Amino acid sequence: MLGIKQIHHIAIIATDYVRSKAFYCDILGFTLQGEVYREERDSWKGDLALNGQYVIELFSFPFPPARPGWPEACGLRHLAFSVDNVDNAIAHLESHGVRCEAVRIDPITGKRFTFFKDPDGLPLELYEQ
Repeated sequence: MLGIKQIHHIAIIATDYVRSKAFYCDILGFTLQGEVYREERDSWKGDLALNGQYVIELFSFPFPPARPGWPEACGLRHLAFSVDNVDNAIAHLESHGVRCEAVRIDPITGKRFTFFKDPDGLPLELYEQ
């Protein structure tokens, strides 16, 4: 038996580390647990936590390749965060200049959700609990 217990972290590569760190920490509410500059790779690595739990490993690399632009590209489709109230979360994001799509209803669960993007265009979702 493999014995997987939970997701340990999600790794994200940013084109502008400082801008993405501010987005995830100052706008989305993650906390920076630690960061290190890896000179040999000209790369920053930041460990971000949500409610005290390590969640995102934020990297920068010089000249990373662009993410495929079409919505159904193979690979990670999006990263979803649960919220208590999607309308309040949208208002917060939009007050910081982050554009959100129109709210949709999950046809299976009846729950409300919306999509928005991080500074590099990574699709993110807010899913109302």
